Amino acid sequence: MKELFPMKQVNGFIFSMLLTVIALSVYFLDMSYSVALTILLVTAFIQAGVQLVLFMHAGESEDKTSIYTTTFYALSIALFTVFGSLLAMIWGYMF
Repeated sequence: MKELFPMKQVNGFIFSMLLTVIALSVYFLDMSYSVALTILLVTAFIQAGVQLVLFMHAGESEDKTSIYTTTFYALSIALFTVFGSLLAMIWGYMF
């Protein structure tokens, strides 16, 4: 019976709820902007990783290196797009 109970998913759910409580505490506690933004970014990326690995079963297939490589590539493109836009529009640098 123990092998039928999804313990990894239950632990992932509890960890996701803990990360949500930490992120929600930013709203209720009086923190500076930079500290609050740092906490929110860190908890968001950790929670995205938990969701990807535990609930979307990214590491359970035989093609997991391809899945992780594609995810890393997509994250890189997204970050380059966001920071390139910030660089050009807000910070005033032109190429």
